[in-house]
Amino acid sequence: MTDEDLIRTALAAARRAGPLDVPIGAVVVAADGTELARAANAREELSDPTAHAEILALRAAARALGDGWRLEGATLAVTVEPCTMCAGALVMARIGRVVFGAWEPKTGAVGSMWDVVRDRRLTHRPQVRGGVLEAECAAPLEEFFARRR
Repeated sequence: MTDEDLIRTALAAARRAGPLDVPIGAVVVAADGTELARAANAREELSDPTAHAEILALRAAARALGDGWRLEGATLAVTVEPCTMCAGALVMARIGRVVFGAWEPKTGAVGSMWDVVRDRRLTHRPQVRGGVLEAECAAPLEEFFARRR
């Protein structure tokens, strides 16, 4: 799968977000391209501040692998640049690559506001590609927040 294909899959996951949740989607694929998990934001639906799409997808991917929490060699694709919590979780899970769509200048932690995943003090630093299908990823967010205003 190309990075664009991964982001399209994440966009499909984002469409499954509940009406009160920000439409962000994530997918985790193994090094061989096998899809391990996909998820949409569910903070409101689950009343859980950690229920970001990335966290839910990481949890499900680890369960799918069944050999612990390490997701070495896997790629996580998400429609929006991860926040600090999610960026930290990606590092801790040993994700090999992160691909994201829209940049998030206010809370992004993979190059915008912070750059958690490239911090040289950490023992693991995934490869990163941002801005993939950026306009397509930004559109659902803009529509969601326009409806809320």
